[in-house]
Amino acid sequence: MADPWRFEFLTLRSGLRMRVARAGSGPLVVMLHGFPECWYSWRHQLRALSDTFECVAPDLRGYGETDAPVGVGEYSSQKLQNDVVHLIEALGRRTAAIVAHDWGGGIAWGLAAGRPEFVQRLAVLNCPHPSKLEQALRSSPRQLARSWYMFFFQLPWLPEALFRAGNYRMLVRAFRQSAVHKDAFTDEDIEQYRAAFKNPYSATAAINYYRAMFRSALRTSRADRERAMRKIAAPTMLIWGEQDVALRKELTYNMEDLFTGSFEIRYIPDSGHWVQQEKPDLVNQYLREFLAPLAAPAA
Repeated sequence: MADPWRFEFLTLRSGLRMRVARAGSGPLVVMLHGFPECWYSWRHQLRALSDTFECVAPDLRGYGETDAPVGVGEYSSQKLQNDVVHLIEALGRRTAAIVAHDWGGGIAWGLAAGRPEFVQRLAVLNCPHPSKLEQALRSSPRQLARSWYMFFFQLPWLPEALFRAGNYRMLVRAFRQSAVHKDAFTDEDIEQYRAAFKNPYSATAAINYYRAMFRSALRTSRADRERAMRKIAAPTMLIWGEQDVALRKELTYNMEDLFTGSFEIRYIPDSGHWVQQEKPDLVNQYLREFLAPLAAPAA
């Protein structure tokens, strides 16, 4: 059976040219990938959910065939969130359900808190709420040690040089060594991710997400910080692969006060960080159940 997606290039209101994989029709579900991935990380979900929903998985800013503007400031949280808003608009919609993993989750948390009118429902996979991560980096030596790469990425040029070395050996290790289910990534899958970095600037662009995050933490105004930390009104589900080598399960504890809408957690004990690729059938089940109210016929 042929894969259901087709590729399109959309020029957003900002002028950014974004490549998206698009499948199905119905309520809009936007799928945001993480580092070091691309639209392809949602291949299992595009196949499973596009019979009911219009599923759109972009290459985020800097990745794959989407434009990669030069400069750390081009990867600020505000610009990343604007890209999602502008994507929803370019698709002719006003709102969407957001499904997001890793860095995509970071974008989604901020969007749901600061611009709630665009988010119908929110599903985040293995990405902690920013307040939880900030608290852990200040108080948990274990989480601080696991987050070493965030600090390493603040160095100029060296991180991306090592990332590219050996035909992206670091990328291959990130998937193959940290996954609980080693068979989740075939050689063909790995080649898809290598291809996402064929633009010479893409490695720098991806690492600039981390650089921009640290710089914004030093410069963010009180008003912007309060906006980013507003309680989330959209119904929210967190899916968490418990054997994540970078993010401790404790980051998911005591989150209820961060929401005014409903909140639920689905733990997956036998999965690592790449949860939607390691346990696709179970993740698809959880997502289908969570998104079902959007597809229900109007009374």
